[in-house]
Amino acid sequence: MDIIIKALPAFGFGVYQTLKITLLAVGLGCIFGLIGGLGRLSRHKVIRFLATCYVDFIRGTPLLVQIFIVYFGFPQLLKELDMLLRSQFGIVLFQTNPHIDAFVAAVISCSINSGAYVAEIFRAGIQSIEKGQMEAALSLGMTPRQAMRYIILPQAFRRIVPPLGNEFIAMLKDTSLLVVIGYVELTRTGQLIIADTFRPFEIWMFVALLYLIMTLSISRLVDFTERRLGVRGHHQS
Repeated sequence: MDIIIKALPAFGFGVYQTLKITLLAVGLGCIFGLIGGLGRLSRHKVIRFLATCYVDFIRGTPLLVQIFIVYFGFPQLLKELDMLLRSQFGIVLFQTNPHIDAFVAAVISCSINSGAYVAEIFRAGIQSIEKGQMEAALSLGMTPRQAMRYIILPQAFRRIVPPLGNEFIAMLKDTSLLVVIGYVELTRTGQLIIADTFRPFEIWMFVALLYLIMTLSISRLVDFTERRLGVRGHHQS
């Protein structure tokens, strides 16, 4: 127990980093997801095709591989681009080998991953709204964009609160994969403490407890938000 108490500041930092990455990833993921969800519903075949490719590729490949692509793959592409520009035009992009910071790679990979799942959440939420709502808005003189912004999306948002909460919890746990690029979130913090104390059982159990506390807290917050928005009552009517 003394080991845990002494390590509490380090664990607090790990929890902070985990929550920060999760908030950034899901926040940016909501932006990507809204664009992707609307793209999936677009009447333009090219836009719909691109949005579908994005969603299918991200949902069909592991987040771990996506982290590797961003952290290790992107610098290679930047290096090859730099070499091409140097040889063809004499333009120098990088004085040294390009490198992506672990934090930047974490935010990029996690937000792109979250965006694909949120895109499907938005798509399902929009499609759950009765078609008559759009038709009524258009009959009142609204443009399709205005109808989507003021009529459809506010109603859809109420319905997607529960799955968005589930995505937040899933992403919070998935941030543990960032340990492979050395980003110091909660799991990496546990590894570093174990390297100093050689007490894996106590440390990993405490790490698991911290994840459990965070996920349960978020779950309760989502339940509270549902009640405030009247989501459950809306479904029952």
